[in-house]
Amino acid sequence: MKVLIVGSGKTLYFLCRNFTAKGYAVVIINRNREECVQLARRLSATVVCGDGSDDVILKEAGAMGADVVLAITPNDQDNLVICQLAALTFGVPRAIALANDPENVEIFEKLGVAAFSTTHIVGSLIEQRASLEQILNLLPVGQGRVNVTEIILDDDSPVAGKLLKDINLPENALVAVVIRDNKPIVPRGANELLAGDRVVLITLPENHGPVLKVFTGEQI
Repeated sequence: MKVLIVGSGKTLYFLCRNFTAKGYAVVIINRNREECVQLARRLSATVVCGDGSDDVILKEAGAMGADVVLAITPNDQDNLVICQLAALTFGVPRAIALANDPENVEIFEKLGVAAFSTTHIVGSLIEQRASLEQILNLLPVGQGRVNVTEIILDDDSPVAGKLLKDINLPENALVAVVIRDNKPIVPRGANELLAGDRVVLITLPENHGPVLKVFTGEQI
């Protein structure tokens, strides 16, 4: 897989290091010449010095053959332009933009650009972990439209000892997997939930809190 990343700073460095470790072919576009030199020395990636919102630079970096373009500059307008150029001019299958301002996520998506906000993701993680110790993992997916949450049922859980079919879940919520004694179970209505079970839930952002309340009894 060929990944083209436009950006700078530590986030860029660690992303590139992670991708190259997985065997991806990584190309970096960075405006700062000194930083480009350092990146080229420290990473097994191709480094292009220039403005990633310039179609000439994108072409030089090989955008035409990229599988993914990731725009993570500090400027949301640049990130939008980079992804639009990648998709429309160079036919890149996936172009993803960082929205430094979380309010821009919806705007980007209305313009046809997939976007993510670290503010939304980190804020959601902090909020959930601070309010509910039973949550083990929370992963927003689909540009934040779906939450995949892993919780552990304790003795006080309202659903402990109940059959799945007897649990009244809000609409658009699903118990995807139950892990019991380190063994995964794809549950059906006749399966009973027990204290100590790790339950993987799929919810929407708008019903995330009510679904968690069903399983924990706590108001989120």
